[in-house]
Amino acid sequence: MLRLGTVLALLLVLSNGCVVIDSLTGTFNRLFGDVEERTPPELMLQGQEYLDEGRYLAASEAFQQIKDRYPYSRYALKAELLLADAMFLREEYNTAYELYDEFERLHPRNPDIPYVIFRKGECHLEQVSTIDRDQSHTHAAKDEFERLVKRFPNDRYAKVARKKIRKCLIYLAEYELYVGHFYFGKGNFRAAKGRYEYIIENYPDMGQYHEALEYIRVCREKLAEEQAERREEIEEAEREKAEEEAARAAARAVEEAEKAEKAAEGGS
Repeated sequence: MLRLGTVLALLLVLSNGCVVIDSLTGTFNRLFGDVEERTPPELMLQGQEYLDEGRYLAASEAFQQIKDRYPYSRYALKAELLLADAMFLREEYNTAYELYDEFERLHPRNPDIPYVIFRKGECHLEQVSTIDRDQSHTHAAKDEFERLVKRFPNDRYAKVARKKIRKCLIYLAEYELYVGHFYFGKGNFRAAKGRYEYIIENYPDMGQYHEALEYIRVCREKLAEEQAERREEIEEAEREKAEEEAARAAARAVEEAEKAEKAAEGGS
């Protein structure tokens, strides 16, 4: 009882910090177990209250308990989805994605599947950082949103997903523009031109069209200049080679003339 009173007193002193409370509550339960076995409805209600309060760790623990202790209760299915939501709100996007993905695999005909696919896309989109980084999450997010629109075109989440798809396309276009500028700055105008042309072909209405078009023009000019310089270099090399061959031929002619003259003098 002394240990129990100490822990409860500590919880009251630190009651202003939800994160601290969540952590201490979890520690308390791990050390002593629940004081009272809570039923699935009680755990569900408490988990939802924690979600509303922004106490996502405590919420996830409540939903996890439903999954672990009452896997066959009518609350288990909802707990699976809310656990994924809690992890998403905790910004544990990889874990949340795995939970949403598991839900979709186990319950493919559930009416919440459009929402689940949408959240899977969001899990990737939330991990997109700056345009100078790998865009694999952007591609993965776009794939999920496009899958949602294709499977459930009239669902309310499909409407939002279409906007998300455009957002992904803008990210991808900006990335291609960034890479094009990188190559351009390095003087690799052929590679830069290829990136700019890719934007024109694949992202014509994402806001980068005119800038890409202008850089294509400059790249063509630079490439033409490089080609002209190479042609001059080739012509110069050919002239030098011809002059060297002419000089060698002249030297041989002089040498042969000298030999002929010496031979004539010897004969006389």
